[in-house]
Order: sequence, then structure tokens, then C-alpha cells
Amino acid sequence: MEPEVNAESAGTDDRMRSVIPPGAEATPPVVDTVPMAAEPQIVFDETAPAAIVGEPEDQPAPSTETPVARIFAVANQKGGVGKTTTTVNLGAALAEEGFRVLVIDLDPQANASTGLGLNPRNLDISMYDVMLADASLEDCLEATTVKNLFVAPSSLDLAGAEIELVPAFNRERRLEKALDEVIENFDYVFIDCPPSLGLLTINGLTAANEVLVPIQCEYYALEGLGQLLRNVDLVKKNLNADLDLSTIVLVMFDARTKLAAQVAKEVRDHFGSAVCRQVIPRSVRLSEAPSFGQPITTFDPTSRGAIAYRELAREVSS
Repeated sequence: MEPEVNAESAGTDDRMRSVIPPGAEATPPVVDTVPMAAEPQIVFDETAPAAIVGEPEDQPAPSTETPVARIFAVANQKGGVGKTTTTVNLGAALAEEGFRVLVIDLDPQANASTGLGLNPRNLDISMYDVMLADASLEDCLEATTVKNLFVAPSSLDLAGAEIELVPAFNRERRLEKALDEVIENFDYVFIDCPPSLGLLTINGLTAANEVLVPIQCEYYALEGLGQLLRNVDLVKKNLNADLDLSTIVLVMFDARTKLAAQVAKEVRDHFGSAVCRQVIPRSVRLSEAPSFGQPITTFDPTSRGAIAYRELAREVSS
């Protein structure tokens, strides 16, 4: 007698035979007593763009804007505090680093011009012509012995500019307008301002976006600082809202005296991070370099002054 076949199981056997190739034996299924965790499945979406491994999905687009030059007005209402020395030597040190640097000499004494090897008496065009005769600043530029360093020289005629500018139209923005023609060719611009708050200094502060103040490490150097800060605030409120007192440099530092250390401490306590860490030591070689028409970095490259200004340039540029 043949065994009775269940209809449901018979249907299952028929379905199994339909998927097993002829001649192959059906392998009984293996049943695990311990359930296995399901492996994660990776689903590829062919419509999605390919992602780059190791990079975030939202990458900012590269900037196409031209870097903005930093324009420093080097100012201090007290004379003899190393203002021109800092302008010339810091500019030369930055030029050595590969930056294109322009020094604008707005001081009628023309010390920055002679310190870079120019004779103000032999110039066809000077800053006097730029400020009062609408001459192009590009035509005024002179190359120096230092690669990447250029100067817009002063002349003795600039001494009368304070009076001649009084009736001039837009008299506070003459330098700003002239500088717009050449600013894209430079990384740094240093404007050597006269040691007084006249129209030349106001032009320098109006054209700049930063103020650099050299402070001699002596007591009297602090007395004129308060007045300078008030004048900078006046220019900022009325003429140049972007002006910022960003850099204070301690110069003529004599480590042998307690007074120098005390002045440096007071300045740092009051102005904080605006004061550069690098100080400029008092040095005979720094005083001798202008008489040879050279910055200290070429006159005596291994001197203490040259090393100090190179370190200052790295600090400012960083």
C-alpha cells in the first residue's frame, strides 16, 4: 500500500524540482540554531554623483578675489622715535620675504627717500607733484637697490604743501585717490607721515587701513601717544571708518636699563596684542645705514638690527 501524500507538501516538492537543474540532487537546507546578524547591504544610487573619499561633501569654492594690500600709516607726533627707520627697514625686510612693497615718503625732510639711496634734488616728479599737481603716482615711483621694494620719494617742496592744500578740493583724500591707481601692484604700502597732525598726516591716515606706531622705550615717548590716539579716532570717525591701530613697535630698546623694560611693560599692559613681540634694539649700525643710502638688511645683514627687523617682518606678515 503506497503512503498517502499531503497535497501541500507535494506542491512544495514540485516547486523545488522546478528550480533544481536536471541531474542535480537537492541539498537539504541547513538550519542554524543560533540566529546570525544580518550583514549590512550597500545600495548604490546610480543617479547620485560620485563622492570623493576622505573629503567633505560641501567643499567651499576657491576664492577668485585679489588679495587686498595692507596699507600702513607709520605715524607718531613725536619726532626722533624711529619712525622713518622702521618704515625703511621693515619695508626692506618684507621685500626680502618676496612681498612687493611700496614706501610713500610724505615727510618734507625726505629721510625715507635718502635712506633708500635717492637724492630728492635730482627728481623730476615727487610726492609734491602727486599731491598738488595731480601727477600720477605710477610716474612718481622709483626702484631701489632692494628687489621688490619701491619708493614714492618726497622733496623739500612738500614743506609748503600744508598751506597749499588748505584751499584744495577734496584735500584730505588726495593720497587715497592717487594710491588707487597702483595699489593692486603691491602687497604692503608704508606711508611715512610727518611728525605732526597736518594735512599731510591726515592724508596718510585717510589712505591707510592700519596705523603702525613706533614707540621709543623712554618716558617722554609715552606723552605724545595719547594725543596721537585721539587724532586717529577723529580721522576714523570723520574720514576713514576702516582705520585701525593694529601695530605698535617698541624701538630703541636698551636692555641694560630698567626704564626701557618698564616702558615696554606699560605699553604691553595697555595695548595688549597690538604690541609686537619683537623689539628693535638700540644699535649704532641702524643709525649708520641711512648715511649710505641703504636699509640695514643690505648695509649689515648680520647685525642685531637687521635680524630684529627680519623677525618683525615675519611677525607682521603672519
